[in-house]
Amino acid sequence: MSYSIQIDLHGQTIESARKILTSRLKTLPNDVREVVVVHGYHRGTSLQNMVRCYKHPKIERKILGLNQGSTIFIIKKPNT
Repeated sequence: MSYSIQIDLHGQTIESARKILTSRLKTLPNDVREVVVVHGYHRGTSLQNMVRCYKHPKIERKILGLNQGSTIFIIKKPNT
């Protein structure tokens, strides 16, 4: 059963947020297909910009929804 998880980056610096994303994606369970990254945008767009430009081999694509405070990562299916 595939599912979604959320990573909340509120209050993080760009560098610590990048480390959190890398760490969480590295240890992501195989059945996760969607990661909702909450970065906020009312206090500036630096976290939003970092998340939306962030690259990782597990990310298939990103969805920029109507909520400007979050970005959705669609995760690649693992090779079986």
